[in-house]
Amino acid sequence: MPLNLTITAPGETTLEIKKSRFICYVARITDESDAKQIINEVRLAHPKANHHCFAYVLGDQDQIQRESDAGEPSGTAGVPILEVLKRKRVHNVISVVTRYFGGVKLGVGGLIRAYSNATSQTIDSVGLVNLVTQTRLALSIPYSSYDQLVYDLNEAHVLIEETSYATDVTVHVSVDRQSVEQFKQQIRNRFNNQVTFVEGTDHFAEVPYKLN
Repeated sequence: MPLNLTITAPGETTLEIKKSRFICYVARITDESDAKQIINEVRLAHPKANHHCFAYVLGDQDQIQRESDAGEPSGTAGVPILEVLKRKRVHNVISVVTRYFGGVKLGVGGLIRAYSNATSQTIDSVGLVNLVTQTRLALSIPYSSYDQLVYDLNEAHVLIEETSYATDVTVHVSVDRQSVEQFKQQIRNRFNNQVTFVEGTDHFAEVPYKLN
């Protein structure tokens, strides 16, 4: 299955290193105006912080990539944040890391690790989803085969979204677009062609995903 990963929801975590606090906020974005708005909101929420470093990726092919060290030594904040976003393979996501300086210098290596780890732990805490295109299907089947169909769908981890009752039982599900024909053929074979299908619209579904 092709991956189109993003974060499940906005989230924030705090990392403390040698009295400096690194507060990382991640969120989904749809364009650069979203990114700028989030950066400004974080700055307003932490007006006394020393730095608001960030990075974001945008576009189907991550064609827009921006990063800023925001006053930290060059290459110690924005690029490490961006590298984490790329390593996690997320799309259309921004990470803003706010730093409250604790009086102890961390050095170049320490800063790189701090900004990387702050972003990585925040993404891990909110989790990832794979955005997949699914097709809605209505499956009509005789009452005598209904229980077996429910069992088979559960075994295949296909969620029943709605069930309606008339001459036959109609079960409504969503299946990955690329697997529709294979799914239909498997069900036909399983129930000796006693199932009829009505294909509906496509939609995006968010499937929980864990990186290996």
